[in-house]
Amino acid sequence: MTAIETSRPTRPGRLYGVGLGTGDPKLLTLRAVEVIDQVDVVAYHSARHGRSHARRIASAHIRADHIEEHLVYPLTTETTDHPGGYRGAIEEFYTEAAARLAAHLDAGRDVAVLSEGDPLIYSSYQHMHKRLAHRYQTETVPAVSSISASVAALGVPLTEADEVLTVLPGTLPTEELAARLASTDSAVVLKLGRTFGSVREALARAGRLEDAWFVERATMDEQRIARLAEVDPDEVPYFSMAVLPSKVAGMTPRIGTVDGESLNESLVEPVETEASGTAAGSVTVVGTGPAGPMWLTPEVKGALATADDIVGYTTYVKRVPERPGQVRHLSDNKVESERAEFALSLASQGRRVVVVSSGDPGVFAMATAVLEVACEPRYAGVPVQVLPGMTAAHAAAARVGAPLGHDYATISLSDRLKPWDVIAQRIRAAAEADLVLAIYNPASSERRWQVEALAELLMEIRKPDTPVVLARDVGGPTEQIRIVDLATLDPDVVDMRTLILVGSSQTQRVDRAGGDTVVWTPRRYPE
Repeated sequence: MTAIETSRPTRPGRLYGVGLGTGDPKLLTLRAVEVIDQVDVVAYHSARHGRSHARRIASAHIRADHIEEHLVYPLTTETTDHPGGYRGAIEEFYTEAAARLAAHLDAGRDVAVLSEGDPLIYSSYQHMHKRLAHRYQTETVPAVSSISASVAALGVPLTEADEVLTVLPGTLPTEELAARLASTDSAVVLKLGRTFGSVREALARAGRLEDAWFVERATMDEQRIARLAEVDPDEVPYFSMAVLPSKVAGMTPRIGTVDGESLNESLVEPVETEASGTAAGSVTVVGTGPAGPMWLTPEVKGALATADDIVGYTTYVKRVPERPGQVRHLSDNKVESERAEFALSLASQGRRVVVVSSGDPGVFAMATAVLEVACEPRYAGVPVQVLPGMTAAHAAAARVGAPLGHDYATISLSDRLKPWDVIAQRIRAAAEADLVLAIYNPASSERRWQVEALAELLMEIRKPDTPVVLARDVGGPTEQIRIVDLATLDPDVVDMRTLILVGSSQTQRVDRAGGDTVVWTPRRYPE
C-alpha cells in the first residue's frame, strides 16, 4: 500500500509591510528590494481607477511569476449606500482584503504589502497590519516618509535644539488644526487635496501662514515647492503637504531660477531674525495660568512662539521658554504702567510684543494697565489683543471640587491701588449678599494685617464653620491646599502666592469614603 502524500505547508507565510518611499524608485531601500524579490505574493492598494502608485514605484522588481493582489478601494471621497455609511464600507473592504491575504499566508506563501512612504505612517498597509500581525510572523520595512522627503526638498532643517514637531492630518476640523499649529514650533500637515482650504485658514488663524511652505509630490518628476499662501486651491493634489520648518535654523527655501535652472530643491538664504521696524507692530497681553506650561492655552502658546519681544514681571517671563531671536524684557512687579508704555512703544516700532501675566491677564493683571496706556492718542494706531488664561480662582476651586458652583465675588485684598475702606466695604457687601468670595493678593512680606481683618469682618456675618480654602502655588512645585473653618483661619500661613476661597452659607465640605475632602456650592438656592 502506497502512502498518500499531502501538500500541507511546513509553516504559514510571513507578512511584510514594505515601505517604498515617496515616489522615486531610487529611494527604495536594499531591504525593500530584497523582500519583494523573495516573496510569493505582492499586494498593493489603489482607488477604483486601478492605478497604483505603489506598484509603479516597485514595478522594476515585480516578476512575472509573482502573484499580484490588487486591493481596490470601493470608494474614496464618494457617497455610498452601504448601511454603515463610508466608515462601514471601508471597514468591510479592509476585512475582505485581510482575508484575501490571510488565505495566501495560510497556504505558506510570503506576502509583501507595498506601501507608499513609510508603512506605519498614515498608510494603507497599517490596516492589514492591525488585522494580521497578531496571527502571522510579520516584518515592517521602514522607508523614507513623505515628511522626510518634503523637508529634504525644501532644503531647510525641520527641527533644531528644543523645537517641538507636530504632525497633523489635514482632515482635522479647522479650529483643531489652528489650535495645534499655534501651539507648536515646527509642523507638517499631510492629506491636503480637498482639505487645502481648511488648512490654509487654520494657518492664517494661528498666525503661521507666512511661515508655511507647500511641497507637492516630493522626489517625483512633478515635484513643486511654493509659499503656501500663494498656492491655488484648485491645483492641490492629495500627494502634497504643508510644512512649517525650524525657526531656530533661520533659513528659508529660495524659489526661483539661476541660469534657467530651478532653485526649488536645496538652495537657501538666511532669514532676518529681528523685526524690520517697518511692519505694523502689535501688543498681545496673555495669561499664562497659575503655573507652568500645562496651564497654557494653545492660543497663548502661539502668541509666545511668534513674538519678537516678551515683556513682563521677572517671575512670569521666566516661565516662558526662551527662543532664539526673541528679546526678553524683565521688570519689577510694581511698574505696571511703565511696563505697558514700554510694550506699546516697542510695538509702535513694528515689533510683535507679548506682555505676560499669570492667571488671566484681565483679572488683577496687565490687561487693564496696557489698555489704559493704549487709549492715549499717541498709541491709537497700535493694535492690542488680550488672550485669556486660567485664573487662579478657577484653578484653586478645581483642586477641591466646585466651591464656585454658584454666585461669587472676586476681591483683591491689596490696598496699594485702592484704600482699605473701599476693600472692607466690598467684602461686607459681598458677604451680606451670601456670595462665595475669591480673595486675591491677601498678604505680602510688608502687608500682613489685612488677612486678620478679613477674618474678623467675615466672622460678623458668616458661621464659624464656613469652609475656607487656602490654595498656595496651585500647579507649582510647592503647591499646598488647606481646607479650614473660618474660625480657625490662621493669617500666618497666608502669603502673596495664596488664594483664599470663602464659602457661602450653602457651601458644603464633605469627607468622602475614599479619604478625600471636597468643597462644593450647590447651584440651587433655598427658597
